[in-house]
Amino acid sequence: MFELIFPGWLAGIILSLTTGPLGSFIVWRRMSAFGDTLSHSSLLALSISFALDVNSFYIIFLLVSVLAIILAYLEELLPFSLETILSIMSHSSLSLGIVFISLLSSNYQQIDISNYLFGDLLAVTESDLLIIIISSIIILSFLIYRWNSILLATISEELAQIDGINIFYVRLTIMLMTALTIAVSIKFVGALLITSLLIIPPATAQHFSGSPEKMVIIAIIASVISVTGGMLLSIFYNTPASPSIVLCSSFLCLFSNIKKYFY
Repeated sequence: MFELIFPGWLAGIILSLTTGPLGSFIVWRRMSAFGDTLSHSSLLALSISFALDVNSFYIIFLLVSVLAIILAYLEELLPFSLETILSIMSHSSLSLGIVFISLLSSNYQQIDISNYLFGDLLAVTESDLLIIIISSIIILSFLIYRWNSILLATISEELAQIDGINIFYVRLTIMLMTALTIAVSIKFVGALLITSLLIIPPATAQHFSGSPEKMVIIAIIASVISVTGGMLLSIFYNTPASPSIVLCSSFLCLFSNIKKYFY
């Protein structure tokens, strides 16, 4: 049993090291709608990879990265909020991806997309772990290297500009790192659940932290607890692993809100 769940658990722990700090920036910059748009768009990329018979990771990362760059430019150019555009793109790309996959299923083999919608951590292989580790190292290296500039741009764009920081490149860095995280983790967490892993642990941590660094550490701890609890719930009660992880994460978030109001 241990040998069966260990690769999936380890993948979840490694992803937590990435989603904790990256998700914190997404929460601080109020970019959760952006994360939803990218994760839902990944299903469209998945349908394209099926049609071209290409490894889904490369197509998902390419399409989601292009979309992230476009959205970064739109946020820079448009005089109004992107929230409406993000909502339209999110649901349209999700629907278009499902339609494409249904057409492919009718013309070729039957395609099961449930694992890509909800994830399957128990299907993690050694090669998958290697991709997750390498991608996580790249993301964490970028975040650590650009930590001060990203943090200053998040706290105050005016002060960041005075300090000579390019706000657009900071925003683009966060978006591309989010795109890479989604491309890596969609197979294991699922298109409908990856944003929850990015958003809920930092939302939990913000009630216990007094500094950005402390919030990141607590977000990682909350994510690790959620992954471990979700995997145990899946083992003992035979529930789907990824939704169980999200439920554990949501419970921790609920607990943090209770603590906020009563203590």
